[in-house]
Amino acid sequence: MTYQELFQQISTKRSYLCVGLDTDIQKIPAHLLKTDDPIFEFNKQIIDATADYCVSYKPNIAFYEALGPKGWESLQKTVEYIPKSHFTIADAKRGDIGNTSGLYARAFFDPASSGLDFDSITVAPYMGSDSVTPFLAFEGKWVILLALTSNPGSADFQRLDVEGATLYENVLRTSQTWAGSERMMYVVGATQASDFEKIRTIIPDHFLLVPGVGAQGGNLEEVSKFGMNKSCGLLVNASRSIIYAGNGTDFAEKAKQEAFALQKEMAVYLDKYCS
Repeated sequence: MTYQELFQQISTKRSYLCVGLDTDIQKIPAHLLKTDDPIFEFNKQIIDATADYCVSYKPNIAFYEALGPKGWESLQKTVEYIPKSHFTIADAKRGDIGNTSGLYARAFFDPASSGLDFDSITVAPYMGSDSVTPFLAFEGKWVILLALTSNPGSADFQRLDVEGATLYENVLRTSQTWAGSERMMYVVGATQASDFEKIRTIIPDHFLLVPGVGAQGGNLEEVSKFGMNKSCGLLVNASRSIIYAGNGTDFAEKAKQEAFALQKEMAVYLDKYCS
C-alpha cells in the first residue's frame, strides 16, 4: 500500500484507527474455546465488526508465537482474512544483523517463503542501518521504526542526551537517510503527546504509528492536534479497549461500538487539525 493509498483510505473512512489484534487465548470469551481455532475465530469476528471503522490492523506477533505452530497458523489465517483495503502491521519489533534481518523480512513479507504477506513491520533501530535496510529491500513494504515508546522504561535510553539531542531525535534524523516518508513510519507513544510538536519539526511528512490510546490512557485529541500533518500522518492504535470491550457472546458487537466511537471522534479531528 502506498502513502497516497493509505491517505485515501483515511479520507474515505474518516478514520485513522488501527485495531491491535493482541489476541490472548486466556482472555477471549469462553464459548470460543470450543471452536477449532479459537484465536482465528475471535479475530475473524473482531475484523467483521470493526472493518468499516478502521484503516489498519496490527497483530502483536508475541501473542501468536507463544502458541507455537497453531499460533502461526492462526496468524496466517488472520492476515489472509483482513480486507486488502486495510493496512497490515506485523508488530514484531525485529532488528538484528543484516542476514538475520533479511530472513525476518522474508518471514513477514514473502508469502512464498512463509505464507505471510504483511504491508509493514515494526523494527528496533538499536543495531543501526544494516539491521533495517534488509526490510526495505522488499518493494512496496514499510518499516515502522521504534522512536519514542509509551512504556515507563522508555526514558532509560530513548531520552538520553547524545551531543545535544535526545537519542530518539537522533534516531529520527539518521533513519531518514535510509528511506523517505513513502517507506518509513515511526512508533511514537500517545502518552508522549507533549513531544509531538518537536517530532513534527524533524519528520513533518512521515506517518506515525501511535499506541497508547484507550487502555493506556493516551489523549486522542492531543495526539491529533500536535501529531497530524496535511496527509493526516497518524495511525492511532487501540487494542484492549476495543477487542476486550466485552467478554460474552456479544463481544464483537461491543468491539464494534468502541471502534465506531473512536471513528466518530477521529472524524472531528480530521476536520479540525488535518492541514
